[in-house]
Amino acid sequence: MSSEARGGRGAQLKHTGLRPGWTTGACATAATTAAYTAWLTGDFPDPVTITLPRGQTPAFALAAEELTETSAMAGIVKDAGDDPDVTHGALVRATVRPLPAGTGVVFRAGPGVGTVTRPGLPLPVGEPAVNPVPRRMMREHVARVAERYGGSGDVEITVSVDDGEELARSTWNPRLGILGGLSVLGTTGIVVPYSCSAWIDSIRRGVDVARAAGRTHVAGCTGSTSERTVVAEYGLPEEALLDMGDFAGAVLKYVRRHPVDRLTLCGGFAKLSKLAAGHLDLHSARSQVDKALLARLARQGGADGTLAAAVAAAHTGLEALGLCRAAGVPLGDLVATAARDEALAVLRGAPVTVDVLCIDRAGTVVGRSDG
Repeated sequence: MSSEARGGRGAQLKHTGLRPGWTTGACATAATTAAYTAWLTGDFPDPVTITLPRGQTPAFALAAEELTETSAMAGIVKDAGDDPDVTHGALVRATVRPLPAGTGVVFRAGPGVGTVTRPGLPLPVGEPAVNPVPRRMMREHVARVAERYGGSGDVEITVSVDDGEELARSTWNPRLGILGGLSVLGTTGIVVPYSCSAWIDSIRRGVDVARAAGRTHVAGCTGSTSERTVVAEYGLPEEALLDMGDFAGAVLKYVRRHPVDRLTLCGGFAKLSKLAAGHLDLHSARSQVDKALLARLARQGGADGTLAAAVAAAHTGLEALGLCRAAGVPLGDLVATAARDEALAVLRGAPVTVDVLCIDRAGTVVGRSDG
């Protein structure tokens, strides 16, 4: 059976008819691979091929290269496909400099890449805004190049994006405390193109396919990490997975008219806190985390006034969650329960059982509507 007939995330992407692209993290990994290869061999591979987390092996043409006595630099123009990504067409550079044996891989923020200045993000304050998955990809590719060409694998990687500081003004980075430029992002290496009408239509198609296959339990997931969590929790097959993205309302309204016995909603804690606040579109451009709501829920869970005030003043939802977890307040469960209640309100009595899972960036469940 083809993936389109089975349904699920892959079929939804195919059904949109939109061309996917590559994340900034994938571009930085490719640039790093080319630069380190040139440092060890004297030659830049062009195009340079990398392996993405799901096994795809795209090739990237080099747009810039420089080899000096102390470092090597390669640059790649980001292609975001049909997604209206602010970084589409940006030149992503990686400069590799050898370090003493045993140092490991060290990351630096070059021009156009931001630095973390507030807690609550998946990186410590002071670190360059190169997210965990791109860091892992770069480390893995450095290790492969080192093994192939006899290097130590001890390098400093400076990632930069031409005009990145200006581009970052069009993102939420300054509000999140990422200053000086963009974040290097990506969990799969692939940019899923964004089209409201096409994506909502693909969600409906996914529900139809699941129902036709006799699936009584489907899951609306905000991304690939939440998909993996749902599969691990419930063992659901591909055709039972709906790539909900930010469109929680689209899932709920269609399932209201085309019921299934059970609907699981799974996504990041901060994103699902928006559903708990009554937002049906979870995109960062159209809804924000309501810290006042989180503080009220924390009080319901036993937080004192001091903790509630700290939650209300938190920079991010995950920072608020961390404060409550440290104090033994089940904010994750409270948010999941509130999100479930909002979902049930949208379903308007349709014969559907709903449960909600909130996860962190690693996919660990941090809140359940059933506690």
